[in-house]
Amino acid sequence: MSSYSDSRLRTAPRNRHEFPAYGPVDAVLGLLLFYYLVDRATPTVVAVLTESTLSLSPSLVRLGLAAFVWFVLAVTVLEQVRRQLASLGIGRYDANRSSIFGRKTPTETQALVALVAVLVFGLAAAWTFESAVSTAMSMIRVVATLDAGAFVPGEFAVMVVFFVSFSLASKALDRLLVGGFRMLFTEYDSEPA
Repeated sequence: MSSYSDSRLRTAPRNRHEFPAYGPVDAVLGLLLFYYLVDRATPTVVAVLTESTLSLSPSLVRLGLAAFVWFVLAVTVLEQVRRQLASLGIGRYDANRSSIFGRKTPTETQALVALVAVLVFGLAAAWTFESAVSTAMSMIRVVATLDAGAFVPGEFAVMVVFFVSFSLASKALDRLLVGGFRMLFTEYDSEPA
């Protein structure tokens, strides 16, 4: 007997309105940002770790960062494949892990809200991008040297605004595009044969 009946994983048949699952656009945009940040941070991380008491070789640090990028890519791809297969009824899904849009095709109002969110938060992310990236790179040195005097709260706040805006814009774009595909599939399925 289990007391977790609502949160246990279940296998259930899906209807066509749940495919494709939400998440692939958000995952791709997140991976691109992650790769860009790691690429920009590599020289700083190499300098910090080779100059520190660890005295690691620069090639070893670069190899470790590259392996980390490949690991994140592999985990993200596997998660997206699992989600898409679960939306088709193959495999398992967690009944409690639903977004505000749920597993249904979005309404016109939800699509309009997603479009406005993409525009507003995308613009905010675009305005704060360069400042946020340079602040993130400087934060590596602040953390490595434990120099609290080099910490600038205003720049840190701009970096937080960027990451929050980017996250909200990419999720909204994912809902908009995946919801559009769902509407196309719904219309295609409803046409007479």
